[in-house]
Amino acid sequence: MGRPSKPLLDRERITTTALELVDEKGDFSVPRIAAKLGVQTGSVYHHVDGRDGIVELLRERVAAAMDPATLARDERPWAEALADWARSYRAAFAAHPKAIPLLTTSPVRAQRVLDQYELAAGLLLDAGFALPDVMPVIIGLENVVLGSALDMAAPEAMWELADETATPRLAAALAAMGTGRADAAFELALTGFLAHVSTLRR
Repeated sequence: MGRPSKPLLDRERITTTALELVDEKGDFSVPRIAAKLGVQTGSVYHHVDGRDGIVELLRERVAAAMDPATLARDERPWAEALADWARSYRAAFAAHPKAIPLLTTSPVRAQRVLDQYELAAGLLLDAGFALPDVMPVIIGLENVVLGSALDMAAPEAMWELADETATPRLAAALAAMGTGRADAAFELALTGFLAHVSTLRR
C-alpha cells in the first residue's frame, strides 16, 4: 500500500477534534481525541505535549479569530483601540463559550497569544498608564469580555416570570429592554470600564 497523501494525524487535526469535543461537551481527553480520529492514544502524544499542550493549541485556535491589528499604535485614541480589541476578543470566545472555563483556568503559554498581551501592555504604557496598573486594566477588561461572551451563549430570555404581578418592576424593565440584551449590556459595561480606567492615567 502506498503512503496516504495526507497525514492521518497532525497538530491541526488534533486541535480541531479537541475543539469539537469542547464545543460539544465542555472538555476533552486524549483518549477521546484518539477515538474520534481512529488512532491509538499514544499516537496523539507523539504530536503534542500532553493535555497542557492541547490546551495551548486550543487557546491559539480560538485566539486566532482575534484581531491584533486593533492594538496597533496609530493615530486612534488608546480607548478606541482597546475597545476594538475587546470586541474582537469577545467575538472570538463567544464562538466557543464552553472553552472559556478550560482556557481561563490554565496559564497562558502560547506565544501568539502572549504577543497580543504584549501589544496591549505597550498600548497602555504608551497612553500614560503606570506600570503597576497595566495588568489590572487588562485583566479587568478580560472579566468584562469573557463574562459577556458567556452571556452571549445564554438564552435571550433569561428571566421567566410565572406571575408578573409579583415582580411588576422587573416585568416592566424586561419589557422595555428590547432585543440584543447581551450586546447592549456589553457596550454599557465596556464604556463604563474604559471611563473609569481613563482616570488612572498619569
